[in-house]
Amino acid sequence: MFNLRVGNSGSGFCDGISRRKMLRVGATGLFGGLTLPHLLNWEATAASPRKGPAKSLILLFLEGGPSTIDMWDMKPDAPKEVRGPYTQIPTSVPGTFVCEHLPNCAGIAHKYTILRSHSHTDNGHTTGYHYCLTGYRPNFPDGNNPVPNNELYPSIGSIVSRELGPLGSIPPYVNVPDPMAAGGPGFYGAEHAPFVIETDPVQPDFEVKDVNVLDSVSRRRSKTRQRLLAGIDRRKRPLAGRAGAMSKYYEKAQDLITSPAAKKAFDINSEPDSLRKKYGYTSLGQCALLARRLVEAGCRFVGVDHGSWDTHFTCFPSLENDLIPHADLAFSALVNDLDERGLLESTLVVMMGEMGRTPKVNNQAGRDHWSMAQSVLFAGGGIKPGQVIGATDKHASAPVADPVGVEDLLKTVLGQMGIDTGKTYYTPLGRPVPIVNGGKVVKELV
Repeated sequence: MFNLRVGNSGSGFCDGISRRKMLRVGATGLFGGLTLPHLLNWEATAASPRKGPAKSLILLFLEGGPSTIDMWDMKPDAPKEVRGPYTQIPTSVPGTFVCEHLPNCAGIAHKYTILRSHSHTDNGHTTGYHYCLTGYRPNFPDGNNPVPNNELYPSIGSIVSRELGPLGSIPPYVNVPDPMAAGGPGFYGAEHAPFVIETDPVQPDFEVKDVNVLDSVSRRRSKTRQRLLAGIDRRKRPLAGRAGAMSKYYEKAQDLITSPAAKKAFDINSEPDSLRKKYGYTSLGQCALLARRLVEAGCRFVGVDHGSWDTHFTCFPSLENDLIPHADLAFSALVNDLDERGLLESTLVVMMGEMGRTPKVNNQAGRDHWSMAQSVLFAGGGIKPGQVIGATDKHASAPVADPVGVEDLLKTVLGQMGIDTGKTYYTPLGRPVPIVNGGKVVKELV
């Protein structure tokens, strides 16, 4: 289904274009005609993976650019126009400090690691997003906002889908609550596109329609349709090539629609209110909780897209009242919840954005784009916890040594999932595209 949203979502960027103010295709037709049968086509191309400590990956993507210097890499001795109005507090790791508005994360710093030296040179939202999720520089200017915008290069979620495949009836790659701007499959094809929830789990009437049979279609009518389709298939057999494959995928699509495991995984309302409050009744919090449910049910990659971090103007009220507390609750609750369920070691959690913010506060009491220094948080999945890796200069404007690039980050994260990042695939035109184009493993992390 086509879906054109024109309302004010409150998550627009500095170019005036909202993430929702664009033509989008619904979850059952996303990314070039993706339907449930196409979605289930992953099994045909999934490789046999080698083992890695992480079976699943949850990416909390703070779209717009979270401010490193106001959250994870504070500079209390810098001038006021650099350090901002917040103070730092100690964490559970001696000698490590974070922002005063991150008390929950401060209390579990021994369970995650902060990488303070992530750095690249793309200061655009859409171009930076593309670079961070694919590892390749885009061939379009910033502000080009189709979704997905990675028409050639596959996103990290699509790579995981292709290399690892599913663990059960749950799709291996899910986006929530919206499609990630650079989350498409590129030349991998629609079978490795994400299953997109397209509704926010914080809403009281949240449900995933694509795992429910329509009320207007009775069970008897549904079975009649299946018998008719089976009869057509029998008359045309033997089916070969894509036609034969699609017959199988239609069967699996039906399995997903009627799967008790899928219905259970997406039923966030079955969670106790006490746990939902720990995550926070916010979009980011409830998406993080849904992500935990999905990986618990066998999903390989959940990408959570969370906007509103493009804070050019009067940024501090929104940071301290909304953005930072939401991230504090969501990340800390997710890590604790996974840990208590025995899932943290097999689930890698990463929280980042496409860039950071300028060290100096601008004339509008905000911070502008700054990709040269950003902090990234890692938990679980075989990552060594309780560390601070890398350092920036006295104004958090650049790493003082050994910057970690996008390719390094992708090589490390995918390697933790047992994926051979040196593998090369070829585009339809015969162009070789390595899974990760260079880079090195961040050894301190693993």
